[in-house]
Amino acid sequence: MVNDLTTGSPSKTLLAFSAPLLLSAAFQQFYNMADSVIAGKFVGKDALAAIGASFPVTIIIVAIAVGMNTGSSVIISQFFGSKKISQLKSSVYTSIITAFVMAIILTLFGVFLSGFMLRALKTPADIFNGAKVYLDIYIFGLFSLIMYNVCTGVFTAIGDSKTPLYFLICSSVGNVFIDIFMVVKLNMGIAGLAWATFIAQTIAAVLAFLVLLKRMSYFKTNEKVDIFSLKLLKKLSVVAVPSILQQSFVSVGNLFIQVLVNSFGSDVMAGYSAAIKLNTFAIVCITTLSSGVSSFSAQNYGAGRMDRVKMGFNAGLKMLFVVAVFVTVIYFFMASALMGFFVNPNEISVMNTGKMFMRIVSPFYIVVGTKLMSDSVLRGTGKMNAFMISTFSDLILRVLLSFILVKFFDETGIWLSWPFGWIVGAGVSLLFYKKYIFNVNTKNMEGI
Repeated sequence: MVNDLTTGSPSKTLLAFSAPLLLSAAFQQFYNMADSVIAGKFVGKDALAAIGASFPVTIIIVAIAVGMNTGSSVIISQFFGSKKISQLKSSVYTSIITAFVMAIILTLFGVFLSGFMLRALKTPADIFNGAKVYLDIYIFGLFSLIMYNVCTGVFTAIGDSKTPLYFLICSSVGNVFIDIFMVVKLNMGIAGLAWATFIAQTIAAVLAFLVLLKRMSYFKTNEKVDIFSLKLLKKLSVVAVPSILQQSFVSVGNLFIQVLVNSFGSDVMAGYSAAIKLNTFAIVCITTLSSGVSSFSAQNYGAGRMDRVKMGFNAGLKMLFVVAVFVTVIYFFMASALMGFFVNPNEISVMNTGKMFMRIVSPFYIVVGTKLMSDSVLRGTGKMNAFMISTFSDLILRVLLSFILVKFFDETGIWLSWPFGWIVGAGVSLLFYKKYIFNVNTKNMEGI
């Protein structure tokens, strides 16, 4: 289903568009967390720590996929809003071809560098082999991950937030059953968890690709449609490259933090591994809401409706408030129960680590959510320099504070760095929003 986000009530339109996106994110994180839950319960805390050790590397892979998703989604949304169908279709095909090439290159790099990356993270010897097995198989699934994200970015750009949801429901439920079968029945351990994720991602990617090709046939134009356009690749790159860099630099920052975490041993690593999965679940849900605002902003920017861009931002903040408060209450007051899904309750040290992280970080989800909403409008309207500065101010401060506070508060000092970075990043992003969006009445649409 194709939806025009430039008409109708901004609040109702954005809610109808964003709700399936939010459910998609929840299901995607559900099957990502399934690995950690099954590892902690059926394999042991060392397996959970091993997955945690590989997480900063896998999140860089995800960052590249999400960055490519964003680049294609924003530009295609703008073409959709301005009703330039030939450029829209050419942008879609150019995005897919570029993603195909990037996936091959990155897979080759990952295969040869996985061991080096884990050693650079100072992964303890007792979990190194397990972490490498998981990471190597995950890297083989990189192609599917990137292709799926690019396809869903296109669906989102044309206002279709339901199709990706259907794919994710099937793949996430299937992933859990395959996880259990490979770990419990076949006793494949960590390798079984990784292969289950690979299979689920591949099925979702193939289905998304086939449906996308069918969907593109519905867009009719008498103009020539280039299968690959260097001009459009440049336009896509203007948004995609900063988005990839932004996501990747955040992930690199997490690598430095993981080094600190690893220095405290496997119990802290396991607790952090579980807690960071829960944290990622919350952040991805909030980020998904902001992605809906980004697509809404891009379509209306393409249509020259800056008034609706502002209304979309306000509507997004209302949705954020509901989601952030709900998740914060659950995480803060039910930290023990949530950690119990990942590890056995008798692992006291592991449990306490995870609970402390969640109770320090979760009250600030509304702060980081406000930042992400503001960032999404900047990105959707092409203000990529402001978007990058906002992100880096958060990241740099968070990493620096981690290394400073850990000297005084041990691992708790690492968790304390999150809120400080988010507060500064939110302030910077809102200042840019006021400068480039709030104070602008009309917008010259040249180049769209």
